Amino acid sequence: MERIAVFCGSSIGHNPIYADEAKKLGIYMAKNNIGLVYGGGKIGMMGVIADAVMENKGEVIGIIPYLLRHEEVAHTSITEMIVTKKMSKRKVKMSRLVDGYIAMAGGFGTLDEIFEVLTLGQLGIEGKPIGILNTNGYFNSTLIQLDVMVSEGFLKQENKNMVWAVRKAKTELKGSNYASTYVSEDPKYRVKNAGENVNGPFTDYGPEIVDNRL
Repeated sequence: MERIAVFCGSSIGHNPIYADEAKKLGIYMAKNNIGLVYGGGKIGMMGVIADAVMENKGEVIGIIPYLLRHEEVAHTSITEMIVTKKMSKRKVKMSRLVDGYIAMAGGFGTLDEIFEVLTLGQLGIEGKPIGILNTNGYFNSTLIQLDVMVSEGFLKQENKNMVWAVRKAKTELKGSNYASTYVSEDPKYRVKNAGENVNGPFTDYGPEIVDNRL
């Protein structure tokens, strides 16, 4: 795996754990020669992960729409900055450059981006792995909502299984293999199939987040 798109917030959040995990993920990517493709910002979670990759001599490609390319927003110390005319063009460019996707804590934009790539996977337009870095249980409610969508008949289980979720930024992303080595630290949830190695850039493997309260 050469490059991964990371979706995350332009805010830092109230809890420092989010920035800490973003930094760890950036360091891991740089140390394992995995390039970062992201939204091009220098603030918030975006700035943290970009700085971490650059400080460890990794590759960072920012893709930012022209309307957001203000001096206080766009990162000026990354490997390459690509400016697109429209937001939609940014998404297309990201898709062409990366081998997979990871979502970290963020707001509407982060959710929009991760659900768009899930929709592309569901339609068979893309076949790239999609992961969620579920720091501090940030996405617990989102993952439960996916289960509700399955149980109510609006989402197929195999499409829900496109999502894999881990708690900390240590998942191996080398070559075309995935090896999720985490179980949830929250007693309400656990990750099935933890530690299972999966071959290929895209497979049916998707660790289920199980709500033990049900």
